[in-house]
Amino acid sequence: MVDPSRIRGPVIGIGCDLVDIERMRDMHERHGERCLEKIFSAAEQEYCMAMRNPYPSLSARFAAKEAVSKAFGCGIGKDFGLLSLSVEKGPQGQPIAVLDELGLTLLRKVGGAEVLLSLTHTSTQAMAFAVIVGGTKHL
Repeated sequence: MVDPSRIRGPVIGIGCDLVDIERMRDMHERHGERCLEKIFSAAEQEYCMAMRNPYPSLSARFAAKEAVSKAFGCGIGKDFGLLSLSVEKGPQGQPIAVLDELGLTLLRKVGGAEVLLSLTHTSTQAMAFAVIVGGTKHL
């Protein structure tokens, strides 16, 4: 039987992105903390930089930003910035998409209710998959 609380609305958009972890490490080493501040929210930085090796998690979050922008169909730019999405940790450890005002405005504009994320990485690459779902619930 389907749990009614888990029923979600129609799919509005999907996106995925793949990031080379070594590129993220190189970028951080070349540009320092300033580059992290332009790309990642304070919560993302705090979570990732507490790890022994922060680069797989930073890379997965960067991939999530790209994947969500692709799901919106706009890419990173004036309608959706790198800081428009903060990937935070949910109660079961799942990635939660937290949108800023620009992101929320875009979500409403496309008729979306929520952004779902999946993140993964190997030792060399990180990937994110994003789905924007609408507000109308159906089976």
